[in-house]
Amino acid sequence: MSHNTYGHLFRVTTWGESHGPAIGCVIDGCPPGIPLSPADIQSALDLRKPGASKFVTQRREPDEVKILSGVFEDDRTGGPKTTGTPISLLIDNVDHRSKDYSDIRDKYRPGHADFTYDAKYGFRDYRGGGRSSARETACRVAAGAVAQKILDSLIGGVVIRGCLVQMGGTKIDRSRFDWEEARRNPFWSPDAVAAEEFEEALEKARKTGSSLGAIVEIVASGVPAGLGAPVYGKLDADLAAAMMSINAVKGVEIGAGMRAAELTGEENADEIRMKRRRPYFLTNNAGGVLGGISTGQDVVVRFAVKPTSSILSPRRTVTRDGAETEISTKGRHDPCVGIRAVPVGVAMMAATLADHALRHRAQCGL
Repeated sequence: MSHNTYGHLFRVTTWGESHGPAIGCVIDGCPPGIPLSPADIQSALDLRKPGASKFVTQRREPDEVKILSGVFEDDRTGGPKTTGTPISLLIDNVDHRSKDYSDIRDKYRPGHADFTYDAKYGFRDYRGGGRSSARETACRVAAGAVAQKILDSLIGGVVIRGCLVQMGGTKIDRSRFDWEEARRNPFWSPDAVAAEEFEEALEKARKTGSSLGAIVEIVASGVPAGLGAPVYGKLDADLAAAMMSINAVKGVEIGAGMRAAELTGEENADEIRMKRRRPYFLTNNAGGVLGGISTGQDVVVRFAVKPTSSILSPRRTVTRDGAETEISTKGRHDPCVGIRAVPVGVAMMAATLADHALRHRAQCGL
């Protein structure tokens, strides 16, 4: 299986399967001399790990990260720092239940990658989906924590946050938008009222064995103007690819996104004035990127996450041998996978920005 690596100068290669002994990643391109400890990574992983509430999978994984290489601690340097060599991270799998999948080993789950993996490789790991499992995203979150440390070192002041702005048919009210609230409820909702509505809808779906989709919004503040490159190195194109690579994501938009088609030229154009002797944009329909290059505004990305495909409700399918049958997926699954996709989106934003910051430094300096 090829294409397990993301990035150009900041490169992340993930490895491992959902029900294997461990998962992990190798990070190449991290500059030397950046403070990095397991605690820096663990704090990010704790935001994504399963079992945090009744609204996510009850698989009990501590997601404790181990740094195997690329970091050295010397009494003279005041703590562990990156060496510039590849950073290898390991996360043990401790609570996999492969027997939960024994009844479906020969059936293709609708909405999953079972059929496509079999069609491509002639083989698939039916235990939780193998490489197609969202378990792989723990590696991305770990790498994203390292990327954030790079941004802190090269630029400083870059703050990346994520939230859930829609679950099923319920949307937040942006007049009540509060980033602090997004950290206080289990749905990453910046709207306290919407969080209660999310809970009611998801509880209903969970009890009936169904699932809901969601829309996640990721915002990076403090990104300087100039990151990205025209034509084939566009920042927004790389961000779209990064978010689209996340499991279950079916759509990505930057700034106004699809809504831009409803606007007139006058409405869509982000007018510019001067503020503190610098250009200041009055709106941000562009989502912080023009011509593939960052404007200095907030970089805003949204992505749509489909409903979790593993549901108890029987669905029609076929077996590997071509027999028509039905399938009901048992086990421990997220009734709304979009909830745990929020820290993953934050990580992919950090990885993409770190990659572009390193590219910019190589060509133009910082």
